[in-house]
Amino acid sequence: MTELLYNTDAYLRECEATVTDVTEGGVVLDRTVFYPGGGGQPNDIGVLVKADGAELEVSKMSGRGGVILHTAPEGSLVVGDSVTCRIDWDHRYRLMRTHTALHILCGVVWRDYRAQVTGGNMTPLAGRMDFEFENMSAELTEEIEAAMTVEVAADRQIEVKILPRAEAFAIPDLIRTKINLLPEGIERIRTINIQGLDLQADGGTHVASTGEVGRIEIVGHQSKGRINKRIRIEISDPT
Repeated sequence: MTELLYNTDAYLRECEATVTDVTEGGVVLDRTVFYPGGGGQPNDIGVLVKADGAELEVSKMSGRGGVILHTAPEGSLVVGDSVTCRIDWDHRYRLMRTHTALHILCGVVWRDYRAQVTGGNMTPLAGRMDFEFENMSAELTEEIEAAMTVEVAADRQIEVKILPRAEAFAIPDLIRTKINLLPEGIERIRTINIQGLDLQADGGTHVASTGEVGRIEIVGHQSKGRINKRIRIEISDPT
């Protein structure tokens, strides 16, 4: 198992780790700050720094069953080697802001319109979400954008908790997606709480408060089906 340090501290930029397994595709470490991707959020990128100072690029990752595989050139590391995991912080922080912006969007749409999420994706400072709306208009997106601006200005604190499955699923509306994507075997559920706005299960990285996100602008909307509408956002730096 890999200790997932990003689960409790998204601002941690590096850590010391030990290689526990080597495969054709990369290496497994005993702990990591690298987010492997999931839930629409891309994986982190960065480097593994060897004891001699050599840097090995990490551009791809995968995770399954609590084991995280970091890409590394074949033969570059062996079991027992010590490395420093160092993420590309600018890339990570842009994704943190984007992910939180999408949760603000989701929270506003659920609170004001009770529309569930049917899909989503993000790149640094841009993303999209699909919702169960029968109708979508420029006037509606203007309302949603104005409401998101209010939530950013409110500078709401964001809290991360890891709860026993039974306790987590006792929370009303914990799952905002149309389909519950949480595997049955997961006994502890990580939750993200934008206090006073949005509380849901989530595995990605987020900023500490909505004020860090910056300006959220809806840059487009389109129909993806009779009751499936897509909203696209872009994020710019706080003024």
